[in-house]
Amino acid sequence: MKNLLEFLRKHFHWFLFVILEIASAILLFQYNSYQNSVWFSSANAVAGRVYGWSSAVEQFFSLTKINEDLTLRNFYLERQVTQLRRLYSDATNEVDIKERQELEMLSQYKLIPAKVITNELNEPDNLITIDKGEADGVEAGMGVACGKGVVGVTHMTSEHYSIVIPVLNVTSSRISCAIRGRGYFGVLRWDGKDAGMAYVEDIPRHARFKIGEWVETNGYSSIFPAGVLIGQIKQVYNSRDGLSYKLQVRLSTDFGNLRDVVVISDKSIAERVRLLQAAKDSLKLNVKE
Repeated sequence: MKNLLEFLRKHFHWFLFVILEIASAILLFQYNSYQNSVWFSSANAVAGRVYGWSSAVEQFFSLTKINEDLTLRNFYLERQVTQLRRLYSDATNEVDIKERQELEMLSQYKLIPAKVITNELNEPDNLITIDKGEADGVEAGMGVACGKGVVGVTHMTSEHYSIVIPVLNVTSSRISCAIRGRGYFGVLRWDGKDAGMAYVEDIPRHARFKIGEWVETNGYSSIFPAGVLIGQIKQVYNSRDGLSYKLQVRLSTDFGNLRDVVVISDKSIAERVRLLQAAKDSLKLNVKE
């Protein structure tokens, strides 16, 4: 104890100097807007890099499992494409037309691969950060998916990063969807509780379906193409007003183990949005007249 006190007495001026420097820095950045903004921007950049390094380390140790999943999924998809092409050719004998239609459909979409840098699960309004931004062709309002299904929609972008509003966001996530093979559509929402469950609302009372059937995007919005998997029906409830059904859906995407995603860039989105806006403007003009 005596040696400690002697050490503190001997080097007291250095400790005082460090304390005063820290206090000065706090006062400088807290009460000066310019310095505060510089500090905030720098801190965000450093945090982004740290998150990137941390994510890279995690991804390195999970590459084996990811590669196994991707290999199996690619094999499954290749088999599906082969079977569909064969069935279509047998039915129509129009191989050339089929190949042209496939090329036209695929040319509309550009898939931008990205890595998840940060991923929230425990908040009502969770957000995801990915390592692709405007420099990579990502824009706000683009759909984001993974190998297992829907993830969310891009909300804000910078040059090299983007913020995604995932399905697990109570306030802002609304995804148009339908029961596979049935045609009945509704809106996917999350209730802020179980990260593995969401709810499809506004399914009409005359709809016919079974527990265990699949829910997917319906392609009615300009964000997701039709057929992107969302999840499987687990329970069926009545809506509050009793006029429709509310479906509990087990999400196909495992948000707790989300690493690799793709941003869906649809070249036809801009055209559809312009056409829809022109139609709305036309209706407004007709009402005024």
